[in-house]
Amino acid sequence: MADYDLLTVVGQIGSIGTAIGTIALVFLFWKTIQQLEETVKLSKIQANYRFRPWVGPFNRIEFLSSTADGHDQFSITVKNYGEIPSSSVIAKYVMKNELPKREVSKSNDVTSFNLGPLLPNMEKRYWFFIDSDLIKKAKAGSAQIFTLLYFQYEHLGGNSGYGLISRYDSMTDSFVHVDMWID
Repeated sequence: MADYDLLTVVGQIGSIGTAIGTIALVFLFWKTIQQLEETVKLSKIQANYRFRPWVGPFNRIEFLSSTADGHDQFSITVKNYGEIPSSSVIAKYVMKNELPKREVSKSNDVTSFNLGPLLPNMEKRYWFFIDSDLIKKAKAGSAQIFTLLYFQYEHLGGNSGYGLISRYDSMTDSFVHVDMWID
């Protein structure tokens, strides 16, 4: 009879050990699933922000030349810093005598030009013109010139944009960026 009691006790201890092991295994599976959920969230964030185009200026606004029709030609280079191409980049330009608001880039008062697709690490130049007499007035200190440039670009995740507002500085004979933003 003592052997029977010993086997019963060993069997009960084995059952309790199996139950504890099962609980521990379920807990480990639950923690593993939580970790996989966090990994999926991070992968989604990475896909939305890293694996997309990032279009922005590569350098400053440069003076190119004066034209025969009384305008000065300027240029800015934009680059796709992202890891995937942008299917279409549209450059929008506005010139004002006072500081423009960001919302002007969404209005109908802008000059738009389709730069076309932009591959990763690819650069394209956008040219714009300002009246030469207005530049002379700004150099003399009797006028101010502000430009708003906005680069709208498409990708698989939707539309994005990069905008910058610049002021002509007569002391340095160049444009100084006053405001920059990303949509």
